[in-house]
Amino acid sequence: MDRAATNRICAALPGATLDHPWDERHDAWKIGGRIFALIGALDRGVTVKCPDPETAALLVETGRAERAPYMHRSWVLLPFGPTADMDEVRHRIEVSFRLIRDALPRKVRAALPAIDGEGRAAP
Repeated sequence: MDRAATNRICAALPGATLDHPWDERHDAWKIGGRIFALIGALDRGVTVKCPDPETAALLVETGRAERAPYMHRSWVLLPFGPTADMDEVRHRIEVSFRLIRDALPRKVRAALPAIDGEGRAAP
């Protein structure tokens, strides 16, 4: 798992946009103007939101994630590398996407592409 594979996963989500709010070394994936996935300049992994701090803590305790620097404790860093589980990373990105999308104001959500229960474009 690396930056390119992560960017492909994020780009496939309906309504996702790529932004570089600090510089070109930071990839900030957004939905409705809010970040759901972030790849930092050091290229260590992807930062995503979890449903709650307890889920984030569990992922950290089990070694599947690290505490995300500079972020709320409900966010985790999923490290890149050959041992990264691509299915897990995809799942965590999709969960983060849905959490952020669902928290957007109704008017903003209404202007976005429809999604199914998995966060994919609705038919």
